[in-house]
Amino acid sequence: MLISNKLDGIGTFTHESFKLLTQQHPEVTFYFFFDRDFDQQFIYGKNVKGIVVPLPTRHPYLLWIWLNMMLPFYLKKYEIDLFVSPDGFLPTNCKTKTLDIIHDLNFFHFPQKIRWGWGEFYNKHFPKYAQQATRIATVSEFSKTDIAQQYQIAKSKIDVVYNGANEGFQPITETEITSTRNKYSNGHPYFFFVGSMYERKNIKRLLQAFELFKTETNSDFKLLIAGRKIWWSNETEETYNNSKFKEEMIFTGRVDNVSLHKLMGAAFALVYVSLFEGFGIPIVEAMQCSVPVITSNLTSMPEVAGDAALCVNPNRTEEICHAMKTIVDDKNLYQSLKEKGLERSKLFTWQRTADLIWQSIEKTIATKYTRSS
Repeated sequence: MLISNKLDGIGTFTHESFKLLTQQHPEVTFYFFFDRDFDQQFIYGKNVKGIVVPLPTRHPYLLWIWLNMMLPFYLKKYEIDLFVSPDGFLPTNCKTKTLDIIHDLNFFHFPQKIRWGWGEFYNKHFPKYAQQATRIATVSEFSKTDIAQQYQIAKSKIDVVYNGANEGFQPITETEITSTRNKYSNGHPYFFFVGSMYERKNIKRLLQAFELFKTETNSDFKLLIAGRKIWWSNETEETYNNSKFKEEMIFTGRVDNVSLHKLMGAAFALVYVSLFEGFGIPIVEAMQCSVPVITSNLTSMPEVAGDAALCVNPNRTEEICHAMKTIVDDKNLYQSLKEKGLERSKLFTWQRTADLIWQSIEKTIATKYTRSS
């Protein structure tokens, strides 16, 4: 997951938390096992050793071979005391203690939305990983409960470490807001979404809600969407093509962190109405920028948002539209959400994540090794 300029959610989690962990624990030697040549930016200190384990894992079968035939040899060679998996995958035939970080079970709930071959792989092997891991960590109380229920795991075996958000996300100046809107939305205010466009991100209903909003308000608002069109469905494409307001819907593609910070900070509001999230980092990033949030009332999102966002049923287009209109019309609510969000964002930092992971590591080391059948 640590690939330069291609850090997704789990990659960002790994980068931010392990950068802090390795720097704060110089007494520990960390071996980072990569499946291809790596960027030196991910070697965070003298106590970090980068090791390339052959066989790039670009296919589920290659990943299985890498995990179960290649990796155990290197764990033994370097006398590893604890293997921490930041992406949930584990070798199942070695005696090294393991801390398995399973972010969420979206592949269990939406198997048809996963790339061909990978959904089947996840659902076949993750129950085994969960059972055989010495301990498990995850990023929300929702995911903890979900993992425990779906895989029959005792909750006492699962630690919640939460996600953080990039500290670069901060409120921007009025001048920066104006220049960003001039660049991307022809100077107009805009609702914003960021994320890879998997179907579970609910882009189709977001487009429909925006069209309804435009129809009912006749406002000059735009909708900006940042991210790659992964699994851009035919239904979503049809919704976009048939919209009377598709010229008001602006797709930026994937943007770098500096541009993303400006886009987020200049937004009128974030509309993040996903159907399923293990956490939902953009919610916190928007709050750090003092940008109001409209998000879903499902899975982990109300847990992250608390009372600092408008939570809606993401399956109801009218409800999403109503929240958009409310946040535009009610100036007192708008200001309140900005202030509450900025305060709530302080709960979710990468430092807190790193500290909680370290506590989980200590619990795992202290656990007596047992082999699950």
